[in-house]
Amino acid sequence: MTEETPGFAQEPDVPADAETDAASDDAAAAAGSASEEEAAPAGPAGDATDGQGAAAGGAALTAQLDQTRTALNERTQDLQRLQAEFQNYRRRVERDRVSVKEIAVANLLTELLPVLDDIGRARDHGELVGGFKSVAESLEMVAAKMGLMQFGKEGEPFDPTVHEALMHSYSPEVTETTCVQILQPGYRIGERTIRPARVGVAEPQPGAQGEPDEHAADDKDDGGPDEG
Repeated sequence: MTEETPGFAQEPDVPADAETDAASDDAAAAAGSASEEEAAPAGPAGDATDGQGAAAGGAALTAQLDQTRTALNERTQDLQRLQAEFQNYRRRVERDRVSVKEIAVANLLTELLPVLDDIGRARDHGELVGGFKSVAESLEMVAAKMGLMQFGKEGEPFDPTVHEALMHSYSPEVTETTCVQILQPGYRIGERTIRPARVGVAEPQPGAQGEPDEHAADDKDDGGPDEG
C-alpha cells in the first residue's frame, strides 16, 4: 500500500490526451465567440449591398424606359410625316385630275367654237329652222352643261383682258372706251377665258367737252362782243 503524506491533498492523475482535448475545446469556443462577434456587424453591410444592387437595377430600367420612349416618339413623328406626305400627294393628284379634266373640256369646246359661230350667224339671218334648229339648240345645251358661257354685249366697257378690239372709232355719245359692236362673241369656262370677244370700240370725242368752256372763257376775257 502507498503511504499518504499527511497535510497534502492528492491530485488525481489526468491523462495527457484529456488535457489536450480540453485545451482544444476551449480554443474552439473562443474562436466561435470571436466569429460571432465579427459576424454580428455584417448584417447592415449586407443590407447596404442589396440596396445598391436594387438602385442600380432601377437606374437601368429607367434608362431602358427612356430609350423606349425616345424610339416611340421617333416612330410617331415618322408616321405623322408619312401621313402628311400622303395627304399632300392625294391633294396633288386630285388637283392634277381636275386640271386635266378642265383642259380636256376646254380643248373640246374650243374645237366646237366655229360651229357655234355658224349657228349664231344662222340665227341672226333667220336661217335656223326645222331639224337644223333642233340639232343646233341641242349642241348649245350640251356645251352649256359642260360649263361653256358666252359673253360680250354692246354698250359694256372695254376690258382688254376679255375683249379684243378689231375696230376703233370716236363717238360723242360715250364717256369711256366702250364696246359698240360685237363682231364675234367671247367664251369662257368658269373663270378661264378660252376666246376673247372680238369687238369694235369707240372712245370719247377728243375735246368734245372742253371746247365750249374754252370759247366761253375767251369771250369773257375779251369783254364780250364788240358794241356799236
